[in-house]
Amino acid sequence: MDETPVQRRAWWRRITLDVSPLRENRDYRLLWTGQLVSMCGSQLRYVAVPYQVYLLTKSPLAVGMIGLFQALPLMAFSLWGGVIADAVDRRKLLLVSQVGLALTSVAYAVGAQLGFATLPFLYAVTATASSLAALDGPARQSLIPTLVRRDQIPAAMTLNQVLFQTSGVLGPALGGLVIARAGLQFAYWIDVVSYAAAIVAVAAMRTPQRTPGGARPGWSSLVEGLRYLGGHKVLLSTMALDFVAMLFGWPRALFPFFAEEIFEVGPQGLGLLFAAPGAGALLGALLGGWVSHVRRQGLAVLAAVVGWGVAIAGFGMLRTAFPLALFLLAVAGAADVFSAIFRGTILQMEVPDHLRGRLTSVNLMVVITGPRFGEVESGVVASFTSPQFAVVSGGLACLVGVGAVMLFAPSLARWEMNPGAGPAGVEPAGPAQPAEQRDPGEGVRLDSGSTADDHR
Repeated sequence: MDETPVQRRAWWRRITLDVSPLRENRDYRLLWTGQLVSMCGSQLRYVAVPYQVYLLTKSPLAVGMIGLFQALPLMAFSLWGGVIADAVDRRKLLLVSQVGLALTSVAYAVGAQLGFATLPFLYAVTATASSLAALDGPARQSLIPTLVRRDQIPAAMTLNQVLFQTSGVLGPALGGLVIARAGLQFAYWIDVVSYAAAIVAVAAMRTPQRTPGGARPGWSSLVEGLRYLGGHKVLLSTMALDFVAMLFGWPRALFPFFAEEIFEVGPQGLGLLFAAPGAGALLGALLGGWVSHVRRQGLAVLAAVVGWGVAIAGFGMLRTAFPLALFLLAVAGAADVFSAIFRGTILQMEVPDHLRGRLTSVNLMVVITGPRFGEVESGVVASFTSPQFAVVSGGLACLVGVGAVMLFAPSLARWEMNPGAGPAGVEPAGPAQPAEQRDPGEGVRLDSGSTADDHR
């Protein structure tokens, strides 16, 4: 029986991006729009800094060291960024971090324009920017559930992924054009202007007042967050799944081998290999309206990681059919973005507001370290076996990881989204309200008769 036009429109609305959080929530709209502009500008900087380092040194190693100066401060300060985010006004913290990041871009721009940007200078500014980003991320992510209705959190997580993937596609392309036609300093100045847009947006936001429930910033506050995570199998298992998927199934470091030795497509084909996961992730996010209708989001996380592992293993098995290789990488990217959406939803809905910054910072640590360790793992395995074996075995290891997590935390597969209930500090469906006005005894329903406390 043929579908009616009304049925077709309903089906299309169900799968396309749900923009209701942007349409209905002024403050979330300000945050999202400001960050979109800012992240596109930051992508110009991510192109400009490696290029400038290479021009100074002609050394791939010196370029690679940029990653170290980015990763170490993030790893060192992310947890403390979460502690601070739970102890202060998050909007003000976000404002401070954005101003600080803008000043680092000013330093890049002035250094390039006046010619005093030495290699140590660029490394130092990079490390400073990463330290500020460790404050920015937990504050921004933990602020979102206070700006949208509880039932809109999955859609907000999807919109966040659209933001990340869009900036990741548009920013580098624009960066290359700007650097080629106007010079490095103009790329940096554009980044400064983009931060100005984000700062204005954050300054204009009106966030609900909150009474932080955690202790003052210190070791006891950090331990409190880690203790909560250690007793919560659902949250532990979602983070473990992401880490396993990236540790064993991230073959980025082996793309040059596949481009040259397997598919024989040269530098242009290599660029397509690097772009394919991002393109799949962006398309998946744009067609992610259906995620808001998924109740068994824990089961969906497991399915997404299985999809990632199968696609990566399939890619590693190919010896010809370059278009199929790109398609499988795009499928992997879409699976990864869906995993991120579902995991983000579970975290935001499970964690009480006074702990959300700390748990978000732990999750950011997992997101940061997983891919970097994954590149090392794939290189080591490939050196002892072969690149193809490293990729295929890594994809299959993701499936083993899913099985292990299901044994460790069977409650994850039963986790259901219930928009009408939530832990302390997370508002039920309806307007946001101050944390101190909410019932501290509320809990998240995970299945037909249990609350979050039952699964810690």
